[in-house]
Amino acid sequence: MPGLNTRLYQTVPTLLHRFWYCQRPWQFWLAAIVLLASGALRAEAPAQPSTPPVGRVELGAEDSHADATVACMYPMTGRSASFGRDSIVAIQLALEELSSDPDAPRLRVIVDDSRSKASFAVRMAEDFIQNDDANILCGMVSSGVGMAVSRLAKQRKIIMVGTDHASSRASLEEGHRYYFRVSSDTWYSHAAGARYLAELQEKNGWRKLAFLGPDYEYGRVAWRDLRQAMNQNNTRYEVTGTYWPKLYEPDYSLYIQSLLESPPDVLVVSLWGGDFIAFLEQARTTQLFSRMRVANFDAGGDYETLVSLKDDPPEGLILSARHHVNWPDTEQNRRFVTRFHELSGRYPSYSAQGAYAGMLAIARAISIAGDVTDTDAMIEALEGLEIPLPKDPEGYVSYIDPDTHQIVQAQAIGTPVANDQYPPAQVMLGNWTVYDAESLKPSPALVKKRRGEPGG
Repeated sequence: MPGLNTRLYQTVPTLLHRFWYCQRPWQFWLAAIVLLASGALRAEAPAQPSTPPVGRVELGAEDSHADATVACMYPMTGRSASFGRDSIVAIQLALEELSSDPDAPRLRVIVDDSRSKASFAVRMAEDFIQNDDANILCGMVSSGVGMAVSRLAKQRKIIMVGTDHASSRASLEEGHRYYFRVSSDTWYSHAAGARYLAELQEKNGWRKLAFLGPDYEYGRVAWRDLRQAMNQNNTRYEVTGTYWPKLYEPDYSLYIQSLLESPPDVLVVSLWGGDFIAFLEQARTTQLFSRMRVANFDAGGDYETLVSLKDDPPEGLILSARHHVNWPDTEQNRRFVTRFHELSGRYPSYSAQGAYAGMLAIARAISIAGDVTDTDAMIEALEGLEIPLPKDPEGYVSYIDPDTHQIVQAQAIGTPVANDQYPPAQVMLGNWTVYDAESLKPSPALVKKRRGEPGG
């Protein structure tokens, strides 16, 4: 019989959402009265939490009945908590799909708050391995956290499936046989961005480029990926400045002022989540958007960001993300987005698709390997694993590159257009330029160069 938390998440997810996200007491009690009156709560269900989960959550099969224990770390507090919140719903969605397949392995999934701190997450991962007999580690939003746990996975020889953190260093320079990632990384997004900028240069002749990114692993690697990809395209440009605010920076005014004093033709930003939203809100009170095009190729097109743009997005924005609710327009993507909305009452951020992909990839690999404790068989199953995902355009199936352990996926770049089909957002991305997955793969020579191998 499923455990307590499992029953909560599998039977009354929408109710949980309504209770968790009530911001005012009267909303909480009104929701409670409506739900109780509707008879929606089962008799055995205990009182619901009134705040979002900020600690350990267990989903899926109980320990005694599970074929594998998957231990995930996501932020549940702070500016990036929404990514952890959406990842939990997506894991629930994946488990729901797996439960309809009698041949699918039974997963016990533990999720806890990484607090976006590397040392804390590493200690948590150690506890998962020692105290919960975790077979696989997964998750992580911050690249710094993800890479720290990846090093532990290599040391402990335990498989880690990255679902969101995106520094390409994790699969290139520091890639190892136990590490896999199932969402686009900074290389794929900026390889697509470099091609978009090359095509834009042919249209308007831009020359001056500036970059603004968070001053940690993710931002620094994103800048390097963009330059390497632009050099591969033989794009000629002049760098007018690079700007490195700290992660979760509250005030971007000095950076904005500097950009206005030495304006580029194009500013590429690699801020994500609440940081990018804060930057947009502060920059739109200035003349920044009338002085330069602003692009964010990896996380800027996230649903939450689009909501923040309301019906008046700044002019000239160029955005993309690791998943879009309105692209591709396939049955699989529509089903994922719709079911996520039914479970949570909101539309998914890109992190949700990564967590969903992670659970399906792990389950499929276990089915192929036959035993999650056979690590060599699991690695062999994951290398080259094909897995249909919501992000896949019609006729394409995502797969894990056996050389880099990075999933190979297409990237779509667009601009904000009026669209009220996914409220409360009033704009979505459109005017798509799509780059096929195979064309974005790093060349073998680049992989060798990044890994410091001879001939690179």
